[in-house]
Amino acid sequence: MIKISVILTAYNSEKHIQRTLDSIFNQEGVNTLFSIEFIVVDDCSTDNTVKILKENNIDYKSTSKNSGGPNAGRNIGLNLATGDFICIADHDDEWALHRIKSLLTVSDIAPIITSGFTLVDTVSGKRIEKVRKTNQSFTFFNNNETFLKKLAKSQNCQQTYIGSLMYSAKFKHIKFEEEYGMGDYDFGLELLENNCSVEYSDSLYTRYVSGDNLSFAESYRINDYNKHLKTIEKYKQKYPKEVKTAQYKINGSLARYYYFVGKMNLARTYFLKSGFSFKTILYFITTFVGSKYVKNKFNVFG
Repeated sequence: MIKISVILTAYNSEKHIQRTLDSIFNQEGVNTLFSIEFIVVDDCSTDNTVKILKENNIDYKSTSKNSGGPNAGRNIGLNLATGDFICIADHDDEWALHRIKSLLTVSDIAPIITSGFTLVDTVSGKRIEKVRKTNQSFTFFNNNETFLKKLAKSQNCQQTYIGSLMYSAKFKHIKFEEEYGMGDYDFGLELLENNCSVEYSDSLYTRYVSGDNLSFAESYRINDYNKHLKTIEKYKQKYPKEVKTAQYKINGSLARYYYFVGKMNLARTYFLKSGFSFKTILYFITTFVGSKYVKNKFNVFG
């Protein structure tokens, strides 16, 4: 029987982790079509997360100290994993009950499988489905097809959020960076380079986000900016076109963040580093006057 190693990292997640656990425990086909090796790593929670894990009879692991993000726990889980395929979950994800069963139907096509997902804003209640529209149940991507688009930070490419991913255990040696402790851009690039992949055309898990999401913190944005520039540097000689495009987009993202929070001097600094497109020029001009109108009419950052 195929074994799926599911790695779940948790930190202060008492409000939502039971929902996550239930969605994994109750997968259709478990113990008949496949088995689950469930590896849970707690990042030194200070709320009732551990209590809930114990109530569910989960033999969890712990980081030695709070690492500030999920990556240390993910690496602990990867070192322990013995399954044929690996899935990685965040503590507030909710899996569709047919998730694993569906992904396995295309697991013979490519060693890296992803799916669509549903984004839910917990403040407004708004739901957005991120699913590739196709006449088939899946889309196949040739070697490096997804890698090159992901390297160039293209929006028009395969869904590669970590929660949508199932991949062959032959890649378990690929680890997450722990310098910053969060994010998976570098991991995804290493996983996808020189490999083919497939995307299942359905929403198979739900991502929950809110207005107080960590990504709106300035320290997070600066770390994210530095981490992304550092990640693409090692691909500069081999893929110069894609790296140059990525540099523009990374600078543009930080520029729009500062625009969104009203720090216009910093916004202008990074807009000047993001290339001269018509949209960028308009953003730059409205850092002096008109930004309130732009922010009311358009989704500048989010």
